[in-house]
Amino acid sequence: MHTFGHIISDARKKAGMSQKELAASIKKESGDAMSPQYLNDIEHDRRNPPGEFLIEQFAKVLGLPKDSLLMAAGLLPEDLRKIAAEKVGAAKYEHVADAVKLFRSKIKGK
Repeated sequence: MHTFGHIISDARKKAGMSQKELAASIKKESGDAMSPQYLNDIEHDRRNPPGEFLIEQFAKVLGLPKDSLLMAAGLLPEDLRKIAAEKVGAAKYEHVADAVKLFRSKIKGK
C-alpha cells in the first residue's frame, strides 16, 4: 500500500520537481511557503499528512485528484463530511452506509 507521503514523492519526481521547488509552491494558511524539511518529513512518513487546505494545493500542483489524496491521508472531503453529518443528524444512517458500500464495490472493481 502506498502511503500519502509515497504518493506525493512519486508524483513530485514524475513532475521533475525538487523538494525545494514543490515546498515553495505549497502555501500554508498564513501565506508562507511550506518548508522543504516539512515536505521531506511528509514524504518519508515522519509526519502525518496535512489537512485539506494543503492537500488541495498538492493536488493542483502535482495534477492528482484531490479526493484520492484525501483518502490516502485518511480524510473524508469536507463536503462529504457535511452531507454525512446532515444525513446522520436526520437519522438516515442507511444513506451513509449505502454510500460506503457503493464506494467499496467500485474501488474493488466489482
